[in-house]
Amino acid sequence: MFFGNISHTWELMGRSWDVLKQDKELLIFPLISGICCIIVIASFTIPAIASESYLPPDVAAEEGQTVTTQQQVIYYGKLFTFYFCNYFVIIFFNSAVAGCAAMRMHGEDPTIGDGFRIAVSRIHVIFGWAVVSATVGLILRIIEDKNEKIGAFVASLLGSAWTLISFLVLPILVIENTGPFEALKKSTGLLKKTWGAQVGANFSFGMIFFLLFLPAVLVVVLGFLSQSGVVLAICIGIAVLYAITLSLIQSVLSVIFQTALYYFAESGTAPFGYSERLLSDSVRQK
Repeated sequence: MFFGNISHTWELMGRSWDVLKQDKELLIFPLISGICCIIVIASFTIPAIASESYLPPDVAAEEGQTVTTQQQVIYYGKLFTFYFCNYFVIIFFNSAVAGCAAMRMHGEDPTIGDGFRIAVSRIHVIFGWAVVSATVGLILRIIEDKNEKIGAFVASLLGSAWTLISFLVLPILVIENTGPFEALKKSTGLLKKTWGAQVGANFSFGMIFFLLFLPAVLVVVLGFLSQSGVVLAICIGIAVLYAITLSLIQSVLSVIFQTALYYFAESGTAPFGYSERLLSDSVRQK
């Protein structure tokens, strides 16, 4: 099963890569997204550390600090805002990628400008989906905070289910320009209609890219073994650039695949670059 999933994922990535090769400029979107997310993280983290208000309520209580209801509300309010800002940035730039991928799958030749134009035109639904995503993220975090072991397990199960039923939301938002709840309802409906009531992922881009990241670890290890500060610095630099490149490619390929899967679930036919057999096997009945 494991090696079958790896093989299937590798083939999916190959087809998605074929689409990306025609529009390599799409990599600019996750790059800008990553920079914006770093700015968001810094804007929340630095003030929190400076004010010593970064500890979760449960951790603060374990350290003997008195945590009031007001402090909990403020903490989770800040956490929701942080989630929302990050999700908004990620969804906005992923929407640009999805819009360009949709154009390519219709035989058009998209540009970076087209991506921004599409994302801006969907700004209202992007805002709504960011609110929904942040709310779900906050709920899962609260569940996890309530009990370190059981809460983390339950949150993990709920998170996996949420990831699956919302998998097609992004292309639905972009292509159909519908609201977040309608998009979520349709995403769930398409999965049920196409693959049955109980489905599970039959692909793992994350696993493939984890394996592809291992050479970067090896380069850093070799740098340490060289016992040279200069060589180690060069090796770390190479590893970081390699990891960033892999991350950008993974982000774009994932969105391209989501868009292709949406078209297949909606129409029953495979879009440009994919086969019906490949997309049909991407989600399996449990």
